Amino acid sequence: MFDFVNRKKRIVQIIMALAVLPFLFWGVESYRDKGDDGFVAIVESDKISRREFEQALRDHHERVRGMMGANFDSSMLDNFEVRNSVLERLVQQRLIQSEAEKNGFVVLDSQIIKTIREIQAFQKDGKFSKQQYEDLLRAQGLTPALFESRVRKELMIQQLMDGYSENAFVPSIVAKKVSYLSEVQREVSQSITKTEQFVSEIQPSESEIKSYYDKNQADFYLPEQVRVEYVVLSLADVAKKEVISDEAIEAYYAEHLDSFVQPEERKASHILISVAADASPEDKQLAREKVQKVQEQIKQNPERFAEIAKEFSDDPGSANSGGDLGFFGRGVMVKPFEEQIFSMQTNEISDVVETDFGFHVIQLNDIKAEKRPQLQEVREQIEQQLKIQAAGKIFGEISEDFSNMVYEQNENLQAVADKLDLIINKSEWLTKNGSELPILSNDRLLSAIFSSDAITGQKSTEVIEIEPDTFAAARVIEHQPETVQPLAVVETQITETLKKKAARAKAIEIGQKKLAQLQQATSHDTEEVTWDEPKLVSYMRSQNMNSEELHAVFKADTKELPVYVGLESPDGFTLLRISKVIEPSAMEKEKLDAFRKQLQQMITQEETVAYLSGLRKQYDVKINQDGF
Repeated sequence: MFDFVNRKKRIVQIIMALAVLPFLFWGVESYRDKGDDGFVAIVESDKISRREFEQALRDHHERVRGMMGANFDSSMLDNFEVRNSVLERLVQQRLIQSEAEKNGFVVLDSQIIKTIREIQAFQKDGKFSKQQYEDLLRAQGLTPALFESRVRKELMIQQLMDGYSENAFVPSIVAKKVSYLSEVQREVSQSITKTEQFVSEIQPSESEIKSYYDKNQADFYLPEQVRVEYVVLSLADVAKKEVISDEAIEAYYAEHLDSFVQPEERKASHILISVAADASPEDKQLAREKVQKVQEQIKQNPERFAEIAKEFSDDPGSANSGGDLGFFGRGVMVKPFEEQIFSMQTNEISDVVETDFGFHVIQLNDIKAEKRPQLQEVREQIEQQLKIQAAGKIFGEISEDFSNMVYEQNENLQAVADKLDLIINKSEWLTKNGSELPILSNDRLLSAIFSSDAITGQKSTEVIEIEPDTFAAARVIEHQPETVQPLAVVETQITETLKKKAARAKAIEIGQKKLAQLQQATSHDTEEVTWDEPKLVSYMRSQNMNSEELHAVFKADTKELPVYVGLESPDGFTLLRISKVIEPSAMEKEKLDAFRKQLQQMITQEETVAYLSGLRKQYDVKINQDGF
């Protein structure tokens, strides 16, 4: 979709993550408020606490859950890559904040007040509600002073980053050249000399097989393996045992009904005739006249809206889908666009609407009315929340007992399983790379399992938090050291490897010979080469050609056609015949401007990444692997 999002949306998203979620983890946090809980990283002298890191993980999980709905699978997020990316975002926030403070950026109180008052979650009947503001913060365990401090930091970060996000520049000549390269087409035919054609002709000797085995023994190691028994203690499992009364559920529903309301959403399509916000009056007038002509066509034939959008709209994200923007609520689109849509009736066509992106004609396709669910519709959700709250109040003590018992009785896991009513699970053979089970793919747990104490002494590992509020301990019950497989076991594998290697070499030799004949022939007609059907390819439409093949095609000199190029591939050798060049038509000024904006966005992203990378080198950043 074309970028209609307000420039403050980034701030609002961060704040909404803090303010809008039901207080699912209120009970969990209560048992952690007893002193310092360690840190996961230090940026200069500023520590990122483990508590802050865990909260960021929870926020990330909830955002993904909200986006994916019923398709959400928490196991997708239970890995090192996700934890590391969340930690990196926290580190980046600290770096930018430090840089902003060092450069004297200031956020006025009036800016903070304006930002908070504009957040829809804090509004009632379209106006800021102090009571709702305080209630939502209280539900999150936040004070207004703490929340406003966070908003101040985010606004300061935005000030600094706006210097990169709003000042990228792409000259028109560059946009024209890139546009040309993205649209010019070449007619290409392929002929592949395949490795598999020659595999059956090759039979390696015993000496070749033995020599390969001796030189590549590292490829034939069986890694160290263990089988373990393990127990898992989680807040979710403890919560399942809690009993919540009907009265408590009904009281929660009555008190928090507004948090379950699904706001009105509208589905619209639009046609954009783009023009820069700072364009000259003449350019704006030309764009306005063009959109008025488009609007006239639509009024005459409203059923052709999608067809006209595909032809005229400058929005690269929605034009191909007939201008469809899908469903969205208030606070997503820029103000003039939103005000128009939320004042329309279904199937109505709007007058011309002007925004910073240009001129729009909008069609309202559907309306999803605000929905206030009945108690039965959200009963299960409320019950789960209350169970989590109740379990959170005792989970700290239970997890401490779990850790102490595993440490004190480390010869087996039976005692702790009996006391806390846990199941002792047993794994299949497991390597240091983990298993398909997310629990046994946790890096910290794997490191403990493959430690010398766990293997030689068969003692239980320490209790490790494998994800927020989920703890595990394991004990090795069987161990196999790293070994080299004998030649007899891997002989067939080596034979196949050698056959494919020799067959590929032969395919490349024959392919290169054919290429030389084609390039030297005066009548470019060679009976030995069978070409597939020609196809038009471009950088934007690769037609299943890989990047190396595309590069070879567009690097070739096409002054005299046909032209032949060739390159090695995993399957053998690929010959390419270029028989025609299709020059693109000149791009209209409006579309070129839209294309230039896309390039500016790409450059902005690259400059931002480079800036953050440079900041990382300037500051002293230490990651606490034990805490992480």
